[in-house]
Amino acid sequence: MAYWLMKSEPEAYSIEDLKRETTTLWDGIRNYQARNFMRSMAVGDRAFFYHSNAKPPGIVGLMEVIETHLTDPSQFDPGSKYFDPASPAANPRWDCARLAYLGRFSTMLSLDALRQSFQDDELAVVKRGNRLSILPVSQASAERLLDLLGPPR
Repeated sequence: MAYWLMKSEPEAYSIEDLKRETTTLWDGIRNYQARNFMRSMAVGDRAFFYHSNAKPPGIVGLMEVIETHLTDPSQFDPGSKYFDPASPAANPRWDCARLAYLGRFSTMLSLDALRQSFQDDELAVVKRGNRLSILPVSQASAERLLDLLGPPR
């Protein structure tokens, strides 16, 4: 099982939205490196749900990857802000994954707290200027995060 950190602005889609829906299609990724990370996900992987562009930003919950290698439907929807007219239907450019809610942590682990506990090479989200919405998390860092956060509820 691999671990990931996936960012979402809470005003756009929050951990509470995922809790209410129980599963979600993680679509709208329009960065090739983030897309490639998503392409390397496997069913059963876990992902830390990170509220970005929040005050304060930080890890709030845990998800499980339940489907992978799905075609992102938003790339073909002219009404979507993620519409990509250059993406060919026969060979779509953008993928997505389906994730399931596993729980919310009793406390948020803020970016400032993450920076106090992890170095840049241990957890990419603490690196200044890192804007990717999907990041891999090493097994060792994931275990430390889970120790700091406690079990999701």
